[in-house]
Amino acid sequence: MIRNLTAILSLGLLLAACGGGEQDELRLWMKEETKDMRGRVAPLPQVKLYEPVAYDGGGLVDPFRTSRITLDNRPGGGGGLQPDMNRPREPLESYPLESIKYVGSLTKNRQTNGIVMVEGALHQVRAGSYMGQNFGIVTKISETEMTLRELVQDPSGDWVERSSTLLLQAKEGK
Repeated sequence: MIRNLTAILSLGLLLAACGGGEQDELRLWMKEETKDMRGRVAPLPQVKLYEPVAYDGGGLVDPFRTSRITLDNRPGGGGGLQPDMNRPREPLESYPLESIKYVGSLTKNRQTNGIVMVEGALHQVRAGSYMGQNFGIVTKISETEMTLRELVQDPSGDWVERSSTLLLQAKEGK
């Protein structure tokens, strides 16, 4: 306990000795060094006045109104093509044509069937089968490609035929 008391007293004496006139000398030196210094602040930039501009768009057509988009109802247009909406849909019609891969063909009794892969599952198709989301019907199957006829709407709303081809996919390992 006497050691602790001695340590505290000596620490107090040391601090009292440091608080003497050195701080006055430091203050005097700082005053002499900074007597010629003046702060410089750049002037603020001029603020341009806001001038409001009147917008008169009351007479213009609203570009976000959906009623602007209308189908052209021309009589007798489109050649009368329309997909059969009443027929039962086949399973491969729920996949986009881009996701269907033609992986091979199989010929039996002079009938050529195509083998397609969708999401890792193999499906067998023949001429007349439907696949793809654009009412695509298989028209021709060969060893190297499968041809489809699709019905799509053009910008005027008419149904037009489009020919699409699926090429035989090479093995992924080669």
